[in-house]
Amino acid sequence: MAQYSKLEVLQAMQGTGMVPLFYHPDVELGKKVLKACYDGGARLLEFTARGDFAYEVFSELNKYAVKELPGMIMGVGSITDAAAASLFMQMGANFIVTPSLREDIAKVCNRRKVLWSPGCGSLTEINAAEELGCDLVKLFPGSTYGPGFVKAIKGPQPWTSVMPTGGVSTDADNLKGWFDAGVTCVGMGSKLISKELLKNEDYESLQKLVKGTLELIASLR
Repeated sequence: MAQYSKLEVLQAMQGTGMVPLFYHPDVELGKKVLKACYDGGARLLEFTARGDFAYEVFSELNKYAVKELPGMIMGVGSITDAAAASLFMQMGANFIVTPSLREDIAKVCNRRKVLWSPGCGSLTEINAAEELGCDLVKLFPGSTYGPGFVKAIKGPQPWTSVMPTGGVSTDADNLKGWFDAGVTCVGMGSKLISKELLKNEDYESLQKLVKGTLELIASLR
């Protein structure tokens, strides 16, 4: 069962402005990444469940977060059907992120009052998601659309909350473009938690990068 309400998750997303994305099959490595992000100031992490037995890894990471990292909100991404969403919610996922808009996922998340963020790529999809009760749409892939798309849709729909994922980096100009366009927060994966950092197990640098990126986002808003 989720430890945090939809409102609490949304407030954390709005407050920090960034959701780190991460997947690795090694639980112990995952704990170190999670701790580095937490110590850097992140209060959310999206575990992108793309590998075999990913649910087992997430379960252990979420237990670790609940016990050792107070205030850390764990969610799951790359969810493609309602059964998977239900499974991860049973393991305490506080939010569900999907690559596309699916009504079956909306229903199971709404039933448990868990925040869900579907990948959308058009105003029609965004409207459909909001009609299904979506509070925050995921613009995916962000690199395909860019900040201009967000600015355009915020004109007629200023109430729409957007989280771009893909095409977001720690670069100041990149982040300025997104936040100037009106995004609520950004999802950041390999540009933040890189393969090189993981290979070198350089968790200190990861912590500093997370901290610096959050400070940059705060200065841009």
